[in-house]
Amino acid sequence: MDRDEAKSSREQNDGLSPFERFVEWANYRVSKAPFFFVILAVIAAWLVSYPLFPDAKSWQVVIHTVGSVLTLLLLVLLENAGRRSQETIQEKLNVLAEALSALMESRGRDDPELLEAAEELREAVALEERH
Repeated sequence: MDRDEAKSSREQNDGLSPFERFVEWANYRVSKAPFFFVILAVIAAWLVSYPLFPDAKSWQVVIHTVGSVLTLLLLVLLENAGRRSQETIQEKLNVLAEALSALMESRGRDDPELLEAAEELREAVALEERH
């Protein structure tokens, strides 16, 4: 993702789509201890529900199905949240690198090695000069 896309994505945080708001809410809830205890409660409920099923195979299919569906949903939600977080971090790093390069250039008028290092920094992070 380039710098402009990350910046526009961050600026649109105030206008998050309902899905993105849900992702942020789910990410917040899943990363807290109560979610772990909810999962333990689901497993405990599944364990004591054995007498309700006609055979052990159907009893096991229930937990496998529930586990697979929850895993898939959480994977999608957490990957989306991780991508958004990574975009934000990358934009911040780009801004820091650009500021450092500008500072190095302003201080490097008397030091050609510093100017060279600033140019190498710009090339390393693919920053372009603004005109």
